[in-house]
Amino acid sequence: MRAVHSGPLTVLPGVAALLALLTAAVGLGVPALVTGAVLTVLLWLLLERGMRRDGLTDLGPANHVTLVRAALVIAVATLVVQSWSTDVPRALTVTVSVIALSLDLVDGRLARARGCVTRLGAEFDMETDAFLILVLSVYVVPIAGAWVLLIGLARYLLLLATAVWPWLGGPMAPRPWARVVAAVDGVVLVVTASEVLPTSVARALLLAALGLLVASFGRQVVALWSRRHEHPVPRSPLVSPVLNTVALVLVWLALVVPQRPDQLTAAVLLGIPVELLVFLALALVLPSVWGRAVAALAGVMLAVVVVGSVLNLGFYEAFDHPFNPLTDPGYLGSGLDLMHASLGQGGEIVVGSLILLGFAAGIAVCVWSVLRTRRTVRSAPRVWTPVLVSLTLVWAVAGLGGARVGGIPVAGTPAASLVSGQVDEVRAELRDRAVFEQDLTHDAYALTPGRDLLTRLRGKDVLVVFVESYGRVAVEDSWFAPQIDRTLTSADRHLGGLGFHARSGWLESPTFGGISWLAHSTLQTGLWIDSQQRYDQVLGTDRLTLSSAFKKAGWRTVSDVPSDWHAWPEGKQFYGFHRMYGAYDVGYDGPRLGYSRVPDQFTLGAFDDLELRAHRRPVMAEIDLDSSHAPWTSLPRLVPWSSLGDGTIFNTVRDAGVPYDTSLLATLAHPHAQQTRYARSIRYSLRSLVSFVHHAHDKNLVMVVLGDHQPHAGVSGNDASHNVPVSLVAHDPAVLRQISGWGWSHGLQPASATPVLPMNDFRDRFLSAFGSRPTTP
Repeated sequence: MRAVHSGPLTVLPGVAALLALLTAAVGLGVPALVTGAVLTVLLWLLLERGMRRDGLTDLGPANHVTLVRAALVIAVATLVVQSWSTDVPRALTVTVSVIALSLDLVDGRLARARGCVTRLGAEFDMETDAFLILVLSVYVVPIAGAWVLLIGLARYLLLLATAVWPWLGGPMAPRPWARVVAAVDGVVLVVTASEVLPTSVARALLLAALGLLVASFGRQVVALWSRRHEHPVPRSPLVSPVLNTVALVLVWLALVVPQRPDQLTAAVLLGIPVELLVFLALALVLPSVWGRAVAALAGVMLAVVVVGSVLNLGFYEAFDHPFNPLTDPGYLGSGLDLMHASLGQGGEIVVGSLILLGFAAGIAVCVWSVLRTRRTVRSAPRVWTPVLVSLTLVWAVAGLGGARVGGIPVAGTPAASLVSGQVDEVRAELRDRAVFEQDLTHDAYALTPGRDLLTRLRGKDVLVVFVESYGRVAVEDSWFAPQIDRTLTSADRHLGGLGFHARSGWLESPTFGGISWLAHSTLQTGLWIDSQQRYDQVLGTDRLTLSSAFKKAGWRTVSDVPSDWHAWPEGKQFYGFHRMYGAYDVGYDGPRLGYSRVPDQFTLGAFDDLELRAHRRPVMAEIDLDSSHAPWTSLPRLVPWSSLGDGTIFNTVRDAGVPYDTSLLATLAHPHAQQTRYARSIRYSLRSLVSFVHHAHDKNLVMVVLGDHQPHAGVSGNDASHNVPVSLVAHDPAVLRQISGWGWSHGLQPASATPVLPMNDFRDRFLSAFGSRPTTP
C-alpha cells in the first residue's frame, strides 16, 4: 500500500479554516464553496503526485510557503466566484491577492538559501503564479474587457499546444525575465482590481503587461523551436485518443446545438443526429482521396450549421424570432451602429475583428474535427462498423416511436431542420411581399383633406413619446415591476397636482427586444410592419402617417431622435416632418452614456427650448427617449432644469456604479444586474417625462406615451408577450373623453384585464376619435 505524504494534506484543514473565515465575513454561497473544495482536493492530489514522481518525503520549508500561497489563491478564487452573485468587498479580494503575491518573494529565496531547490518546487511556484494571474484576469474582466483573459489563459494555451507539438514542453534554462514578467502581470492585475487608477490608465497598463507576456512566451517558443531536434520529446500515448475523442465530441456538439434558447438543456446531449450517422457511413466506405475531400466539405458545411444555429439562438433571445437570411442581414448596419455608439470606434473595431477571427477559427476547428473524426473511423473499421449500426438502429427505433427527452427528439435531423427552416423563412417572406402590397392599397384616410383631420385636437401640442424597451414586464409579472409601479403611482399624483390626467391600455408590438423602427412605423402607418422587408416596402409609398396627417391638418411636425447621428431623408420624404433633431443638433456637449448619446431629460429640455417656446404654431412631435436602451449600464440622474446648460453637468451626475464601458460585460453577464438597471432606466425615463410636463407649463400639451417593444429575453423571459403600455396624458378633460369608449384604465398604469390592441390599429382609432373623417370605408 502506498503511503500518503502528510505535507500536502495540511492544505485541507488550512483551506477549510480559510473558507470558514470567508463564509463568516462575506457569506460564501454553494458555488464558491464547491469551487474552493474542488481546487483544494486538486491541489492535494497534484502535490502528492509530484512528490512521488521526485521521490520526496517532505515538502520542505520553501514549498510550505508556496502551499500557504496556493491556499490564499484558492481563497481569491472563491471570492471571485462569490462576486458573480453577491457584492464582495473589493478591498478583501485585493488584500488577499496582495498577500499571495508578496509571498512569492519568500519561497524562492528561502529554497535557494536552504539549498533545497527542487523540480517540484519550481513547478509548484510557477503554476501557483499562473493560476493567480488567471483568477485575477477573470476578476477584472468587467473593468477592462474580455480580452484581458488572454493574460490569464496564456500559460494554459501553451500547455494545450504542447499536447499537439511536444517540443513546446522541452527543457528550458531558468529565465529570470519570465519571473519578472509574471510578477509585473500580477501587480498590474491587482492594481486594476483595486480600481485606484482611471480605467483608461489601467487598460493601458494591462495592454503593456499583455505585450510583455506575449514577448516572453514568444521568446520561449522560438528558443524551443530552434532546439526541437536536440531534445526530442516523445508524444504521450494518450494524446492521440484524447484528440480523437475531442474531435468527435466537437462534431456531435456542433450538430446538436439547438435553435431556441429554451432548448438549451442537458436533453440535447441525448440526441442522435442523422447527419453524424451519414458522415460516419461515408467515412467507412469512401476511398481515401474522396473521403478527405468529402470530409473537408463537410467541415465547412458544419461551420455553416453552427453559424446558423448561433444566429437563430441570438435572434430568438434578442427579437423572439429565428434568423431570416433574406431580410435579417440588413440589421448588420444597425448592429454596427449599436457597437459604435456603445463602445466607440475603437471598441467597434476590436469587437468586429474578434468576431471575424472567431468565425475563421470556428471554420478551422470544424474542418479539423471532421477530418480527424474521419481518420479515426477509417483507422478502425471493425470497431466503428458495429457502433454505427447500433446507433442507426437506435435512431430508427426512436424516430418511429417519436421518442423525446425534455421535448427534444432523440432521432434528430438538426442540420436538415435548420436548412428546411431557413428555406421556409425565405418562402414565407417572398409570399408576404404580395400580401403586403395588397394591404398598402387600402387606406381610409388617404384622401381626407386637412380640414377634416384631427379637428378635436386643434390648438394642442401633441407629442408621441416612445420610451425605449418599455414593455409589459416593466409593470407586472416581474420582481422589479413593483419599483416601476411605485414610480407610476407617484407620477399620477404629480400630474394630478398639475391638472393633468391619464388613461392607459396595452398595445401589441410587432417587434421584440429591438428593431424599434418597426414599432414606430407600425404606429404611424396603421400597418402591421414586423419585418425589414415590410418596412422597406412601405417607405417606398405615400402612405399617410400620423405625422403627415398632423402636417396636412396644419401642425408643425417634428421628430426628436437623440440616437440619430446621420442623415435620415425618409423623415421628411415619408413621415412628413418639417424638422428633425438628432444627436448633434440639440446643443448637447455632455458625456455619451452608453448607447444613449443624449440623456432623456436633456432631449425633452432641448425640445421645449427649440420648439414649444420658440414657435407659436401648435406642434406635433415624435420623441424617442432612449436612455432606457440596452444594455442599461451607466445612467444619468435628474438635475434642475436650469442646470442643463450644454449637458456637461451629466459628467458629475451619472448613476451610481462604474462607468458604462467598464460595467458593460458585468451587466451582460448577470440577468439580475440587467433587470436591475433596466428597471432603473425606465424609472429615470418616466420621471424625466413627468418633470418635463411640470417644466413646460403647457396646458395645451397632449402626450401619447408608449413603449416600442419589450426588452430582450434576458430581461423579459423566453415566454414574454409582445405587449407594451400606452397612455394618453392631457390637461383638457375633453381630450380624454374622446377615448372613453376604448376601455382604458385611469392613470399611467394599465389594468391587467384591459384588452390588448394591435399597434397597427392605433392610427385609425386615434384619427377617428379626434374628429378625422375617412373618405373610404
